[in-house]
Amino acid sequence: MTTLSALKNTHTWMKSPGMVFCIAMLCVVQLSLSSCGDDDLKKVAKLSKKVSLDTNRTIGVDIIYSDSAKVKAKGFAPVLDKITPSSGAMFQEMPKGVKIQFLDEKQNITGSITSDYAIMKETEKLIIFKRNVVVVNQTLTFNTEELTWDQNKQMFFSPKGIVTRPDGSFANAVNFSAPQDFSYYTAGSGYGQTYIEEKFGE
Repeated sequence: MTTLSALKNTHTWMKSPGMVFCIAMLCVVQLSLSSCGDDDLKKVAKLSKKVSLDTNRTIGVDIIYSDSAKVKAKGFAPVLDKITPSSGAMFQEMPKGVKIQFLDEKQNITGSITSDYAIMKETEKLIIFKRNVVVVNQTLTFNTEELTWDQNKQMFFSPKGIVTRPDGSFANAVNFSAPQDFSYYTAGSGYGQTYIEEKFGE
């Protein structure tokens, strides 16, 4: 009885669609590995190595930037991840985006930056904003997919973007750079459209 029962169970097990699929896959994997040379196996070994990361997540983070004991900007990030890789410097990531507001000496809001993603590299003192980056102040609106804040140089840099003025004129800015208050900007060659008053030059 024991032998018959075992055979019956084996038969049922073999007829299970899931198990048949697993056995077929194991055969395919075995055939694939047997056809691999030493070089191919070394490549597989390299790909199987994983980067070890230690992540510390905080939900709802207020960000304050001050200079000479004066608050220059305030921000908010829904999620902040402090990441310590197995090798290299620690960095902070904001995968759900960030919004930063610039403040004057009287703590009035003078402008803002929003983005869908940001990363803060503490060692290099860089903050990189990515995806749907929008800068707004009284003199311009700047739209780009990448904007870097260099704290050492107190400057913003972007490979390209669109600058729009309050009057509706715009410029396609290449190699964009601006000081932290966006009081002016410089850019390489591009194209744009501007409006000139009818009495200009009279």
